[in-house]
Amino acid sequence: MKTRIVRIGNWQGVLIPKSVIVAAGLGEEVELRIVDSGLLIASAPHPRAGWEEASARMREAGDDELLDPTAETEFDATEWNWGSPAAVTATHSSPRLS
Repeated sequence: MKTRIVRIGNWQGVLIPKSVIVAAGLGEEVELRIVDSGLLIASAPHPRAGWEEASARMREAGDDELLDPTAETEFDATEWNWGSPAAVTATHSSPRLS
C-alpha cells in the first residue's frame, strides 16, 4: 500500500487507514523504530508487561525475599504507632432507622 507524508502544523505525518490500524492491532500509542529499510511502526509495549508472571515464577522458586535487611529507624522505634490489634466481636450494634 502506498500513502503520502503530509504536513501537520510543524510536524509531518503518515495517514494510515483505520482498517490497516485495526488489522495491525495498533492502539493509541505506537513505537517508532528506524530500520535498514525505513521506519517501523509497532504497538507500544505496556509498562511492566509480564511482571505478574515473573513474580509468580519467583515466588514458586522461593526467590521473592528482600535482598537487603530492613533497617529500623529511631522514628520507627519511638514515634510510629501501629495501634493495637482490633477486637473482633460476633455482634455489633448499628443505628436503627425509624
